[in-house]
Amino acid sequence: MKKITLIAGARPNFMKIAPIIHAIHEAQSQGTDIAYRLVHTGQHYDKKMSGSFFEQLDIPEPHSNLEAGGGTQAAQTANIMLRFEQELLANPTDLVLVVGDVTSTMACSITAKKLNIKVAHVEAGIRSGDLSMPEEINRMLTDAITDIFFTTSELANSNLRQAGVPDSRIHFVGNTMIDTLLKQRPNFKAPPIWNDLGLTKEQYIVLTLHRPANVDQETQLKAMLEKIIAHTENLPLVFPVHPRTAKILEGLQVQDDRLHMIEPLSYLEFNYLVENAKAVITDSGGITEEASIMNVPCLTLRDNTERPETITLGTNELVGTNPDNIKPYLQKLFAGNWKQTQTIPMWDGQTAKRIIKVLTS
Repeated sequence: MKKITLIAGARPNFMKIAPIIHAIHEAQSQGTDIAYRLVHTGQHYDKKMSGSFFEQLDIPEPHSNLEAGGGTQAAQTANIMLRFEQELLANPTDLVLVVGDVTSTMACSITAKKLNIKVAHVEAGIRSGDLSMPEEINRMLTDAITDIFFTTSELANSNLRQAGVPDSRIHFVGNTMIDTLLKQRPNFKAPPIWNDLGLTKEQYIVLTLHRPANVDQETQLKAMLEKIIAHTENLPLVFPVHPRTAKILEGLQVQDDRLHMIEPLSYLEFNYLVENAKAVITDSGGITEEASIMNVPCLTLRDNTERPETITLGTNELVGTNPDNIKPYLQKLFAGNWKQTQTIPMWDGQTAKRIIKVLTS
């Protein structure tokens, strides 16, 4: 039997893991000798991750929660490694599968390799070129020791080849985040704010900000919000606020009748808002993928992206972090000149099946 330990450290990781679990269950039903153990490192505490969260994704609750918690980058990495080592010693496995680029991705990969356990990385090879991002360091270190690379794009394949990874270890399979999006799309549901504000399709804008480059400098954050408010005509701005951002916003006193700051939403509620929005303004990589597949205009407030296919084939534009850049992009949006999504190769809802086929072949 092949035993696989699946790692998730934060809520978005479970969206990437869920279709892999479904594909394992399907393989088991067809007689394939494969088993898995789902480990939540507890890197992020999220009060919305209740039993209903796992029911919505149609996956079991984790077999183990390491409860590593927060702290500095070094403290968090050390906690995860210490606790995951004990988990692996108590529950031997043939393969550790990590997803994405959070601290848990890197920490669990290193721990597994030092115990001579193979590592598979889902979303391998993506690069922003920005070493000031912790996620970029996590990606690079994970890919330096990974055995099996599952990629989302041809550019990711190219990045890995340039780093000396042989083609035999690179598997271009697509994007498991999109597997989840396509499966769950019929289940999207309106959050309370939809009725509270009387929102209607394409008559509001969704806003999310959480990256340190945008939210840690108060003058920068204030300038960005003021530019967004000034150039979004009369549309409501719905802003689910990351707890980290909420603390900074308290002292800024940026107020406008059209700016509605709300608590973070569930996956099904948030994507209902995105699917029906005029546009989404964000600094999140994952949201650029989802918006592109749903053909919703996306303005990314970053100077780089590790997902360039959302720009070349999707609805995403890289606006940058200079608040003065925002106006011309919003003018283009309201003029009706935004680009439409083209087909993104392998982003078809079948990625997880391809992953399990590789792992069981």
